[in-house]
Amino acid sequence: MRKLLCLLTLLVFATPLFAADPFAGTWKLNTAKTKYTTGTPPKEITLVIEEQGPNLLVTATGTNSDGSPISVKYTVPISGGAGSMQEGDNSGITSKQISANVRENSYSKDGKELRTRHMVVSKDGKTMTSKVKGTNPNGKPVDGTDVYDKQ
Repeated sequence: MRKLLCLLTLLVFATPLFAADPFAGTWKLNTAKTKYTTGTPPKEITLVIEEQGPNLLVTATGTNSDGSPISVKYTVPISGGAGSMQEGDNSGITSKQISANVRENSYSKDGKELRTRHMVVSKDGKTMTSKVKGTNPNGKPVDGTDVYDKQ
């Protein structure tokens, strides 16, 4: 009985160590809650964020406000640091983990920072807000907040 109690206690305390990253999962843009003060938000976008060892693989697909397709794919270290762009209009990405539920990404092209994103996953894990500031792929200013719902 004592061994069983010790095993159960160990499992209770070890379970949080194996919990998935709060950003991992499939997220869909909630256009009703997304607001921009400068620029225009996408018409629709789906983010798939997967844990791959010490990295997050991020794949974004959708449609821009002008009807053009969105296709972005990159990896970033979960703990923060320089990532690797596989697809998209940027040549570089750097990520910083502020806390378990807060990250900041900086996107660059040819060494010049284009925009930043400050992303927060709600405590219940159902909503992610992403504040973007900088320039879009066409060089136009953009400043807004995208709101995503976990699927």
